[in-house]
Amino acid sequence: MPVKNRFAELLPEITAWRRDLHENPEILFETHRTSAMVADKLKEFGCDEIVTGIGRTGVVGVIKGKTDSSGKVIGLRADMDALPIHEQTGLEYKSKTDGAMHACGHDGHTAMLLGAAKYLAETRNFDGTVVVIFQPAEEGGGGGREMCEDGMMDRWNIQEVYGMHNWPGHEVGSFAIRPGAFFAATDQFDITIEGLGGHAAKPHQTVDSVVVAAHVVTALQTIASRNADPVDQVVVSVTSIESSSKAFNVIAQRVHLKGTVRTMSKEMRDQAETRLKAICEGTAATFGATAEVTYYRGYPCMVNHEEQTEFAADVAKSVSGDCEDAPLVMGGEDFAFMLEERPGAYILVGNGDSADVHNPHYNFNDDAIPAGCSWWAEIVEKRMPAA
Repeated sequence: MPVKNRFAELLPEITAWRRDLHENPEILFETHRTSAMVADKLKEFGCDEIVTGIGRTGVVGVIKGKTDSSGKVIGLRADMDALPIHEQTGLEYKSKTDGAMHACGHDGHTAMLLGAAKYLAETRNFDGTVVVIFQPAEEGGGGGREMCEDGMMDRWNIQEVYGMHNWPGHEVGSFAIRPGAFFAATDQFDITIEGLGGHAAKPHQTVDSVVVAAHVVTALQTIASRNADPVDQVVVSVTSIESSSKAFNVIAQRVHLKGTVRTMSKEMRDQAETRLKAICEGTAATFGATAEVTYYRGYPCMVNHEEQTEFAADVAKSVSGDCEDAPLVMGGEDFAFMLEERPGAYILVGNGDSADVHNPHYNFNDDAIPAGCSWWAEIVEKRMPAA
C-alpha cells in the first residue's frame, strides 16, 4: 500500500519527533512547548489554516483536499499531555522533567497524527477537508470538553471525528475496536464522616469514625453486588482513607474517604451516585455519626457510533489485515465529549510487549508508527475519496 510505504520512509523523522516529545513532557493544559512544536510542524507541512488556543492550549490544523465537491469535513484527534509520574525507563531520551512522564503514549499519538498530517498535506488525494486536532489535558483535565465548548466542531463544520490509542500487550500495529459503549464514565467522590473523638481506652464515650468508615467501605461494595443488574458494569473503589488522628491512643473525630465510580450507562451512573450517597448517610446514621458526600461527575461513557465503527474497522483491516473485537475498558477517555457532539469512532493500535500505560516503565513503541499513521491517512482517503 502506498500509504504504508510512505510512512516507512518517514519513520525516522516521525520517531525523532516522538522522542523529542517524550523528553519534554507537559501536564494537563501546560502543553506550551508541545503545542508550539505542533503548530510549527503544521506550518512547515503547508496546512491551509492553523489555530492555537482552542481549549486553552489545543491546536487545530486544516488541510483541504484537491477537490471539495462533497463538502465533507473529518476530524482526526490526538492527545498531547503527559502524566505526573517519575519515569523509570532509563531510556536515552527519558523525561528531562522530574515528576512528569509520557506514561500513556500521548507522545506517540501526537507524532503519528503529525505524520499523517504531513502526508495528507503533501498528497491532498481526497475530496473534502480534514481537521487535525491536537488536544491538551486528556489525563483528567477535560481538554476535549474545553475544545468542544470553544466551538471547534461548528467553527470548522466537522461532521465526523476519529481517535486512536495505543494498546500495550498486543501485537505491534494490530487494531481492535468495538461499537457502542467502549470506555467507562469516570466519577469521583469525597466522603467526610464525622463522629465523636475521644480516648481510645474509653470507646463507649465516643462515636468511632474509623469504625463507621470501615462499615461504609464494605457497604459500598453492595452497589455492584446487590444493587446493579449483574449484566451491567460498575466499579466502586475507595482509594484513600485518612483519619484526623495520628496517635495510637486517640479515636478520630473525623475520617475522609476518596474514591472513584466507573460505569458504562447513564442509568447505572445515576443509580450508583444515588446509592452511594444513601449508603454513606444511612450507615453513618446507624452508628450516630454523619456523612457528607461530594460527588463529582467526570468524563462520560465514551460511545462509538455504529456506522463509523464499522468503517474504522474496515480501514484497520486494509492496513494490518485484521481488526479484533476490543474488550470493554473501565478506564476513562475524554474523547467521549467529541463523540457526544459528532458521530465517530475510537480505535486501539497494538503497542507490543510493553509495560502497561500509567506505569513508570512504559514506553510507546515506535514500530507502531507506520500502522497508526496509515490508519489516519486511510480514514481520510477512503471516507472522502478523490473526485
